[in-house]
Amino acid sequence: MPAIKSSSIRDLKDRINIADVVSREVTLKRAGSNFKGLSPFNQEKTPSFFVSPDKGLYKCFSSGKAGDIISFVMETERLSFTEAVETLAKRHGFELEYEAGGRPKEDRSLRQELFDLHQFVADYYHEQFHAKNDGGKWIRDYWTQSRKFELSVADEYKIGFAPVSGVELGTRVLEKKFSKEAIEASGLFYTRRGLNPNTMGYRFRGRLMIPIRDHQGRITAFTARQLELTPQDDPSREAKYVNSPETPIFNKGSLLFNLDRARMEVGPEDPFIMVEGQLDAIRCQNIGLKGVVAPQGTGITENQLRLMKRYEPRVRCFLDGDAAGQQAALRMLPLALQQGVETSFIPLEPGQDPDDIFSEQGIEAMNQLLEKEIDCVAFATSSIAPDPASLTPQAKAKNARELFAIFQKADSQAAQQEFIKQVAFHLDLDAAALLSDFGRYLRGVSAPRETRKKSEEQEHKPKEPVYSVERDLVSLCLHEPELGKEIAHIVEEAWIDTTLPEGELLNTVLNEFLHDMWNGPDSLNEHLEEAELKSLAANILFEKPDLDDAPRLANQAIKKLVINFANKKYDKLRLELAQKEGTYDASYSVLMEKWGEIDALKLNPPQIGTPAS
Repeated sequence: MPAIKSSSIRDLKDRINIADVVSREVTLKRAGSNFKGLSPFNQEKTPSFFVSPDKGLYKCFSSGKAGDIISFVMETERLSFTEAVETLAKRHGFELEYEAGGRPKEDRSLRQELFDLHQFVADYYHEQFHAKNDGGKWIRDYWTQSRKFELSVADEYKIGFAPVSGVELGTRVLEKKFSKEAIEASGLFYTRRGLNPNTMGYRFRGRLMIPIRDHQGRITAFTARQLELTPQDDPSREAKYVNSPETPIFNKGSLLFNLDRARMEVGPEDPFIMVEGQLDAIRCQNIGLKGVVAPQGTGITENQLRLMKRYEPRVRCFLDGDAAGQQAALRMLPLALQQGVETSFIPLEPGQDPDDIFSEQGIEAMNQLLEKEIDCVAFATSSIAPDPASLTPQAKAKNARELFAIFQKADSQAAQQEFIKQVAFHLDLDAAALLSDFGRYLRGVSAPRETRKKSEEQEHKPKEPVYSVERDLVSLCLHEPELGKEIAHIVEEAWIDTTLPEGELLNTVLNEFLHDMWNGPDSLNEHLEEAELKSLAANILFEKPDLDDAPRLANQAIKKLVINFANKKYDKLRLELAQKEGTYDASYSVLMEKWGEIDALKLNPPQIGTPAS
């Protein structure tokens, strides 16, 4: 596959501000000349993620990860190096140059091809929505009359229609030369009988098609609404909604419908609004409610809550009036508390949904609904103990323990205690007594909880940096390139401990200087293949040391490097001399000569320039 030219990658990095790249994933606030925000890699309450536009680097102190715009996209979007570069280029309108004349179409990565395929299929479904045939007319009438949406909303969301026959779609996909691997991985087609439009199976037929986008706005999947046109021989005919299966670009537990729009609308005065379905979210957005999201037909997950918290830590949930909706909300609440997401609930009457309410009453209905809004404690206690006045003391105590299990998940002790005080109020219990009971409850679960917590902390704990002499020399070379040239002409490769990542990186850097190939940090991107070494270089570049007397520090480091090398050689020579004991032949003399050379090197290590006094 033709490689991307190194010069083109350098130009790309020079052209794009790293803060613009990172802000798609992390809410950044200025901190001096840098920016800071919550880590996209770890759950945390205090920002430890920093971005330096001047250096073009990021550094996450909670996870130890660091790098540039390319490594950030690789980490957060799970892309290869080439995929990340191409994604950045496409996103910022930059034309890449490839070796050997350019990259052929068939060399696209599978992930990128899946994105392209989903976009192509969405375009086809949307075209069928507007088609001048019976199916097109039927679906437009359904959209405007039954669902009460304007056609402009369908265009905005690229709403589509999957014809009863999928043959035309299959033909177009094959004509477009999408690979067999991508067609099968997409989950949109059944290919057991081969890639023939007439024998292929089609997951979606005779359904309203709603494209599902990730938080960056890329179409990754579809939700398909059952219609009168859905054929009887459809295996999923009775399902009201059918979703795409999970694929390399779609994980329903890590994605929220409409988050690509909602994340730009939320803020301190405008929390997220969570509804149950995609059409509910579209309705809310259409009438002017912003920040609306919907899960993908499953209960809310930790990943989804963590994703929301990057942009805003508060959410209002429209609560279905039936028992299933209430139970789903109760399952969600401990997860929200654990993630530090402040949650309130807007209860609806049984059988109501936001789509119906807002299609009939518009945005004016929101003020009436907000009058019913309840906080998480009121919701939980009313769900578990709907009529406290009728309960016996024992029943209240039992209900309290159920509530303990929920509110002990809160991410701070102060919040836990405040929640329990509110529970006491709702259950008409003595607050001090209930707090005492809660303390005993916590002690009963603390041992296994602490064990889990330590295990999780160990799992996410970043590797401690190895402050070896090799690391010191790499830092000097990267931050003082003029010294790097001198160091490269003095230090021998044999002196470097290349079993350490720091040693391997030092060897690479010195080799660049020695052969006049050093082109700043961009040289590392061109010649380092391992992600660990790239991250190490970014860490060292991000943390500039105090270099009041850089030449003196360099000479001290070179001396220590030589001493380490000499001590290892002494150990080896001692072993070889012990094996020669009693046989003082020529080889013994050679070993003693080597010993003398090591002594001389250790006593008089080479130095750069003139050390400061």
